Amino acid sequence: QVQLVESGGGLVQTGASLRLSCAASGRTFSPYAAAWFRQATGKEREFVAAIKWSGASTYYADSVKGRFTISRDNAKNTVYLQMNSLKPEDTAVYYCAADPSLGHLLQKGTEVASWGQGTQVTVSS
Repeated sequence: QVQLVESGGGLVQTGASLRLSCAASGRTFSPYAAAWFRQATGKEREFVAAIKWSGASTYYADSVKGRFTISRDNAKNTVYLQMNSLKPEDTAVYYCAADPSLGHLLQKGTEVASWGQGTQVTVSS
């Protein structure tokens, strides 16, 4: 399986930008779709963005469209989430996920193959 480690979170003010990174190791020779999820305190985990292994197709939650961009550099085995115009409601632990099936990452409630440990993003007002 693919092992994932997130980094890049922190404490920022409203309107600031952050770039999260998800470094993959293990069976990276196999193609995997990737996604970002987030979970705020007291709330359920929610989908943020997803990307195909090739990077040809991306998907976003309505709440982040126009502000967040998911990308990947397969030569570096890294997936990114560029977050601009951050709002207090973006405060959450952000998790990276990977699965051979893009559909598993897009479908709510499905089990995915690999999860990272999460990185905290806090946006103050």
